[in-house]
Amino acid sequence: MVISMKLLEGKKVAQALDETMTKRVEELKKKGVTPGLAVILVGDNSASAVYVRNKKRRAEKLGIDFQLIHFDATVTEDELLKKIDELNHDENVDGFIVQLPVPDHIDEDKVIEAIDPRKDVDGFTPISVGNLWIGTPLTKPATASGILMMLDHYNVDLDGKNVVIVGRSNIVGKPTAALMLDRNATVTITHSHTKNLKEITSKADVLVVAIGKAKFITKEYVKDQAIVVDVGMDRDENGKLCGDVDFDDVKQKAAMMTPVPGGVGPMTITALVDQVIELAEGRANG
Repeated sequence: MVISMKLLEGKKVAQALDETMTKRVEELKKKGVTPGLAVILVGDNSASAVYVRNKKRRAEKLGIDFQLIHFDATVTEDELLKKIDELNHDENVDGFIVQLPVPDHIDEDKVIEAIDPRKDVDGFTPISVGNLWIGTPLTKPATASGILMMLDHYNVDLDGKNVVIVGRSNIVGKPTAALMLDRNATVTITHSHTKNLKEITSKADVLVVAIGKAKFITKEYVKDQAIVVDVGMDRDENGKLCGDVDFDDVKQKAAMMTPVPGGVGPMTITALVDQVIELAEGRANG
């Protein structure tokens, strides 16, 4: 069955939302408040450096005050925790993140737990996760939130939909499930130990894939006219950037699908900066 598929173009959605977010920042500045985002980067992980650079570029484009704190890989855990405490108490910083991973000599859990949940724009602290699951989030994990923002833009109504998420990570799978439950979707999370995966995914109205396996999902896994959200960022056998979904194969069946690149990635940063602006609005009004 050949279907005319619609692309879920996160890059274009992000560009469209920039205008609104820029106006929100301008209104805040009229009130004497400039949204502030800080990022702590430890060491010289090349992928982390790229992610941070993209966040900086986007924040500054919107007029957000961006602060990068870059430590050498030899920084002690105590020094890092001290800086986190300073940011927790800095009134000009509305939100901040510690770019993961951190070096092995630093306890990642201790670092995450040290972040004030009210400034946790990654949504990783235990308190943030708990609030997310009881439906009262202070902040929302950026990738999951970005997926919802993109689906909203394309008027995808999740109410009553059968949603299947492939992947149970704390960064994507679990928080995406929580946010979709809040939209009254019926959510199933699958993972590497799931039996009869094809049987489950092929019943999904909305299929979200985040497993880090290039082109793993083929058309046999997909229901006719399903909406497919590919969170993967992989390389194929030719070294070309691709997702966890075999795009050329699945486009024959899907009604809507994200491309890779240009799909979920840009929306992750959009959700992050949107959250910083929202926190600044709370500061201006509070």
